[in-house]
Amino acid sequence: MISKQLTEIYQLLFDHFGPQNWWPGETQFEIITGAILTQNTNWANVEKAINNLKSAHLLTPEKLYHLDISKLAELIRPAGYYNIKAKRLKNFVNWLFRDYGGQLINLGNLNTNTDQLRAELLAIKGIGCETADSILLYALGRPIFVIDAYTARVAIRHGLIEPGADYEQIRELFQSNLPQDVQLFNEYHALLVRVGKNYCKPEAKCSGCPLEKLPHTLDIEYF
Repeated sequence: MISKQLTEIYQLLFDHFGPQNWWPGETQFEIITGAILTQNTNWANVEKAINNLKSAHLLTPEKLYHLDISKLAELIRPAGYYNIKAKRLKNFVNWLFRDYGGQLINLGNLNTNTDQLRAELLAIKGIGCETADSILLYALGRPIFVIDAYTARVAIRHGLIEPGADYEQIRELFQSNLPQDVQLFNEYHALLVRVGKNYCKPEAKCSGCPLEKLPHTLDIEYF
């Protein structure tokens, strides 16, 4: 039943919005950097920070590894919380060099179990579930479904899961009821963000929403 509902939602969203071409980024490391910088800010600000790093020819793991953290913080200032985010980027890069020789290609080694890799990412200070899963899915091509506030809102309002469900419960809902397909997970999450931003807001705008005709309720004080 849940699998059918999830498939129907996906198809309605895809038919309405079309492919989203996520995640924006020219390289794996740019995608990872974006996933870390996008915490608590909007993408336009992240782009400014990433462009600063690109202009300075510093957007590689090796160059950030050797870069003074105060200089890094200044370059990513547009992303907000720049001192904190500079530390998080450094924590990621330090882990990459300590455990994987500083080479992103080593993270793509399929001998490294996805759950193990996820646990390692979550052990990095400042890397939470959404960031870790975004790195795994969008940069490393691992079949992990990313959950965010938009996804939770749609799932709860459409009765797929109970209000109060935590990140892992919602991730399990999607992950266990869909084919384990990286491209599907990629597109589905991006589409949920799109409908969440355009229609399924905290104050819902149901008129014209591609999911409007599906059973749903707004009588939930969760967001």
